[in-house]
Amino acid sequence: MNIVTAPEILRGPEKPLVFLAGSIEMNTAIRWQDEVIKNLVHYSGTLLNPRRTAWDASWKQVASNPKFKEQVTWELNGIEQSDYVAFYFDPRTKSPVTLLELGLALGLNKRIIIACPNGYWRKGNVDILASRNSMIVHNSLSDLIRALQAVLTKHRKETS
Repeated sequence: MNIVTAPEILRGPEKPLVFLAGSIEMNTAIRWQDEVIKNLVHYSGTLLNPRRTAWDASWKQVASNPKFKEQVTWELNGIEQSDYVAFYFDPRTKSPVTLLELGLALGLNKRIIIACPNGYWRKGNVDILASRNSMIVHNSLSDLIRALQAVLTKHRKETS
């Protein structure tokens, strides 16, 4: 598995391309992306991880801030280019950007895999939106990882 972390430039990625969308709220969200990466390391493909190693919490989150704009642009490009978008809604967070990204991915007709455990403040919204779009909502990070493993296994069989 290839791992591309924001703001690295994506060059000739190995397919399938999976964007890791979900809770990142610093000092609140678990580092769920690390767990996904650890469990998918032996699969083929590319994971796009927006959790930047050198994030500076003092950056103003405005469009005129070049570093912030770089991050958001990287994430939007990653969602647009991906074959799959995996969402994890950490119950300890609000994650409004993740909700926004879910709407974007739906509008782009992306293949979406969602985990939204009980306790997430807008789980009802996520569940209803998923139901209206014939998507399964997994209840845990481990369920999300198993679903991703199944997708990657299926993709390998279809392309070999």
